[in-house]
Amino acid sequence: MAKENQLTNAPRDEPRPQHALTVLGAGVMGVGITVLALGHGVPVHLVDLDRELLDRATERIADELRLAELMGSLPAATPPGALVTGTSLKVVAGATAVIEAVTENAATKAAVLSEVSALVRPGTPLVTNTSSIPVDELAGALERPEELVGTHFMNPPYLIGTVEVVRGARTGEPTMAAVATLLEALRRRAVVVRDAPGFVTSRILHPMINDAARVVEEGTATAEAVDTLMQGCLGHPTGPLRTADLIGIDNLVDSLRVLHERTGDDGCRPSELLLQLVREGRLGRKSGRGFYDYT
Repeated sequence: MAKENQLTNAPRDEPRPQHALTVLGAGVMGVGITVLALGHGVPVHLVDLDRELLDRATERIADELRLAELMGSLPAATPPGALVTGTSLKVVAGATAVIEAVTENAATKAAVLSEVSALVRPGTPLVTNTSSIPVDELAGALERPEELVGTHFMNPPYLIGTVEVVRGARTGEPTMAAVATLLEALRRRAVVVRDAPGFVTSRILHPMINDAARVVEEGTATAEAVDTLMQGCLGHPTGPLRTADLIGIDNLVDSLRVLHERTGDDGCRPSELLLQLVREGRLGRKSGRGFYDYT
């Protein structure tokens, strides 16, 4: 897997391949989206400012590609796409689509998208993979706001076949068509929703997880008991607190804060237990401990 910036020298007037994806952010979601794309034969340039994080991400991507293949979640006989990693945003000039998967902070996302918007070829769809921030709130930072659309890939993206697609007030038809084509290449079912804080999935799921954490905090039940009841009685596939560990508790807290600020719903104010876990570095699977111990 190459580390050199192999795509930045392509002249702007050369025809682009059908799919050449740039993913911004080498965290949990950036890695998962990259695995999904590579496993479906789509080349990816993964960009992050942290070279050490990129090197660790390369190892995780190789491991998760093997896991996805073993689980039968990738198309058979499809050669994996090529992975290139780098620290420069200039690579987006050669992309057919850019997926931003940086931290769930509106100012950070807006700054990255603003810079990318000035570098991409006109007509290149810019996709913000946000769990809660309204798309149109970010679109104001772009030179061409009609090129921004939201997606909410669930973790891990290579195992979950449905993607929430968020159409902002200024998202254009060509952008929607381009994203639909990309998701079709990734064999993902797109469900389009209107723009709002948290959209559908986070607006329902994250307050529910928050309530589950409060039940544990109040001493009514253990995390395992909550999850067992939600699985056995209400059909939740993993339980809300195992889901929290998969999402990343820091990410969950960030999303809840966005929801609380933008909706005024006090049920979205992060519970003290969630905040305590973040302070202790117990962020879920990615740190080895959250509500459960994965070490």
